[in-house]
Amino acid sequence: MSRPTLRERLRYWFDNTMSRGTVALIGWLALISLGLILLVATLSLWLTPRDAAKNSGFPGMLWMSLMRALSPGKVASDSGSTPFIALMFVASMGGLFIVSALVGVLSNGLKSKFEQLRQGRSRIIESGHIVILGWSEQVFTIVAELAQAHASDNGSVISILADKDKLEMEDDIRRHAGDTGRTKLVCRTGRPTEPADLDLMNLDSARSVVVLSPQGDDPDAHVIKTLLALVKRAGDHPPVVAAVARTANMAAARLAGGPDIHLVDSDDTASRLIVQSSRQSGMSVVCMDLLNFDDGEIYLRSDPDLTGMTYGQALPAYQTATVVGLRKSGGGVMLNPPMDTVIAAGDEVIVIAHDDSLIHLADGMPEAREEAIVSAERVRPEPERTLVLNWNGRGRQVVHYLDGYVAPGSVLDIASDHPDAAVPFEGLANLTVNAKECESTDRYALESLGLGVYQHVIVLSDDRYSAEHADTRTLMTLLQLRDMQTTLGERYSIVSEMHDENNRSLAEVTEADDIVISDTVIGLLLAQLAENQHLAEVFGSLFDSKGSEIYPRPAGRYVRTGAEVSFASVIESARRRGETAIGYRRADRVNEAPHFGVVLNPDKSRPLRLGDGDSVIVLAER
Repeated sequence: MSRPTLRERLRYWFDNTMSRGTVALIGWLALISLGLILLVATLSLWLTPRDAAKNSGFPGMLWMSLMRALSPGKVASDSGSTPFIALMFVASMGGLFIVSALVGVLSNGLKSKFEQLRQGRSRIIESGHIVILGWSEQVFTIVAELAQAHASDNGSVISILADKDKLEMEDDIRRHAGDTGRTKLVCRTGRPTEPADLDLMNLDSARSVVVLSPQGDDPDAHVIKTLLALVKRAGDHPPVVAAVARTANMAAARLAGGPDIHLVDSDDTASRLIVQSSRQSGMSVVCMDLLNFDDGEIYLRSDPDLTGMTYGQALPAYQTATVVGLRKSGGGVMLNPPMDTVIAAGDEVIVIAHDDSLIHLADGMPEAREEAIVSAERVRPEPERTLVLNWNGRGRQVVHYLDGYVAPGSVLDIASDHPDAAVPFEGLANLTVNAKECESTDRYALESLGLGVYQHVIVLSDDRYSAEHADTRTLMTLLQLRDMQTTLGERYSIVSEMHDENNRSLAEVTEADDIVISDTVIGLLLAQLAENQHLAEVFGSLFDSKGSEIYPRPAGRYVRTGAEVSFASVIESARRRGETAIGYRRADRVNEAPHFGVVLNPDKSRPLRLGDGDSVIVLAER
């Protein structure tokens, strides 16, 4: 290959200088301006010495050339010989070109700088802030809950990094999450998988980091890559909470994030909640009340006065807090442990309270009314029929979890035109699964299913459609089911899955027994863990099928319905069954937002009347 010529070298050098941006362009214009001024001044001395002498010689000509270059209009006031006027005209025309080019360069440079500022590319200098990496519908729930948690704090900051326009992010959050109060919101445009963009978030000083599973194809790949970028970065590493969409990717995410990361399995949590809600109406409402920061929250409290007592004896120990479990000093969380478990020195009691300032021991243990307590026998489960309408990626998990709850000989029918719904199931112990072709929004197709033979109906969100369209189809299905129940006089529980919390109010007209807003539940869980990392074990145990779970059960199994009792009597009745009572649900308020009849952590001494349709909410073994 031939060696580059001098012309090629000069052009290569010129191209490199031009590519350096606005400053380089202004530098070239300055050099051109200097050359023009020197040329005009020199020619004036040579060609028009008399005119140059009248204008103070060479310094004067430099000044005149500079003024004509910067303000071309001055040439109209010049006088002198024809060559002198011509030279000033040349200076003015050259200046016109230079000034025009300078204005264009400055305009483009300022526009580029403003665009960079608009996108938010400056480094955050906050400390103690919570960082959210990525963007999904859950971000609105997380921001709203964290703002609620810090409503009385000054200086709290939530910072968000996502591959999305900064102003667009701020507008969306303002529209969906509302006013954040005293909590400052800082958005930055960038890719959470890029180390250079992560440096914008000042992670060394962050309180915690939340990694969201983005919408779109293969979201877990983005989460895992973000976790790898967080692990590989130098400096301090704040606690990290991440949402993983698919259970199959949990092992890879844990390996990428390290042993200290707190992972939330979105599919697994939503599937368990759907199944539990289909068994016990109101389950999702109870979980949302436990997870949000509005009312009852979970706290860990070490109280030496309880040392030596059994768990069962400590249940009524707090007047305005409800004991739900223990965290042993040697490690490990137990929700609803055996009633004879002794509270040792250093153990922490897990309680539900409206505020940590309200957690204090009662002056005396409230007494239970013995005559109001009912000793009901456990109901032996019988085979049942369940119908699943629509299908999505977590449908198979729903079926497998449902198999663990029902009695042997139970039947599950899947009615959907989704291509994955007809794939055979293996490893089921109690369920017989049948697949049927059905368009769930069609009234005649639904009537042909003979819904009167089912005890439970689960309406899943069809993942072939966008979240908004899927919710619309779910609403249509629920309206059809409600009208069929009214017309035919049939009764079966209906649990539906939806994406948008705003659609819950629309779905209330259908009077469905429970509506699981899966994105909201995951968002609430992430917000809790971002704020209180020490509760990771508690929530992990709460959503683990191996231990005790939340069950809303008929009040008549615990106390005499219609009789005036205190919640202390309900706690005692549940204790005798090896269960922990944490609240109740009013049947006449199931459609009243925001709590839908659920009352958690009631005052233990306040008079209470539970009706036939009311429920007691307990922590119990399956």
